[in-house]
Amino acid sequence: VAVPTETVYGLAADAFNADAVAKVFAAKERPAFDPLIVHISSLKELAEVAELPEDIAPVVRSLAGEFWPGPLTIVLPKTAKVPDIVTSGLPTVAVRQSGSVIFRNIGKELGRPIAAPSANRFGRISPTSASAVLKELDGRIPLIIDGGACSEGLESTIVKVESRGEQRPLIHVLRAGPVTKEDLQKFGKVVIEKKRITDQPDTPGQLESHYAPRTPLLMFEKAEDFRPEPGKKYGLLSYRGDPKAGYIDLHEWEVVEELSPGSGKLIEAAVRLFYVMRHLDEQGLDAIVAEPVSETGLGVAIMDRLRRASTKQ
Repeated sequence: VAVPTETVYGLAADAFNADAVAKVFAAKERPAFDPLIVHISSLKELAEVAELPEDIAPVVRSLAGEFWPGPLTIVLPKTAKVPDIVTSGLPTVAVRQSGSVIFRNIGKELGRPIAAPSANRFGRISPTSASAVLKELDGRIPLIIDGGACSEGLESTIVKVESRGEQRPLIHVLRAGPVTKEDLQKFGKVVIEKKRITDQPDTPGQLESHYAPRTPLLMFEKAEDFRPEPGKKYGLLSYRGDPKAGYIDLHEWEVVEELSPGSGKLIEAAVRLFYVMRHLDEQGLDAIVAEPVSETGLGVAIMDRLRRASTKQ
């Protein structure tokens, strides 16, 4: 069943039912080595899915108190109740409490934690509306619960906490998201992990290529590096349509879409990213050129998604 969250729409199954979780992997065509996030409806459920080591317990409780319900996922040692299919055989589980009241109410009615990756086919653009889920999974799943547009528009931030004795703990950011480095800094020393290319991801969202449109998406170190091929149709994914960025006047674009046409702020750009990317993907273009955004605050997560969605050149 596809359900709304504040981040992106999720494809939900009873986290303790291995057969149900297997159907999620099948509907998405998701490889078995890529683990899922487990969503709890209340803090009481945390002990059912994860162990809380004493050395990091105070920090984890502080993070949960500050950011749950909300778009923060914490990686912890898993309990025996969580089937191996959920964690891809790993000894850890990624856990969060969604900020969506609809999602949490479904979990409360079920009475069990929910395993839910994004409700799209594997590697494709994440859905931020029920209509986007329908385009991705029509005929593959029995039900889509329409909760309107997602308020955050980007997948959750994923962190892992490491104790350092008397020193401030390390908070490893394994996937950038709506909870930023700046948000986390008061809880410990924040380390943004470099993208790791591996055949066995240790958390969700670690693969090099992800969130990708069918249309090739191009990114350049400098705007002037763009060399359009004659006869091809190009669309521009612009931050806010500002000529000073150097992209608007580069080319007679077939279509220009702005991430932040109203406020010119990163928070608006984050909410609109997957919606705009999907719209451009439906325009019959030969390629989409993505204008970079400033890598501060939410810009780190936006650039992470753009780089993973881009065609490797």
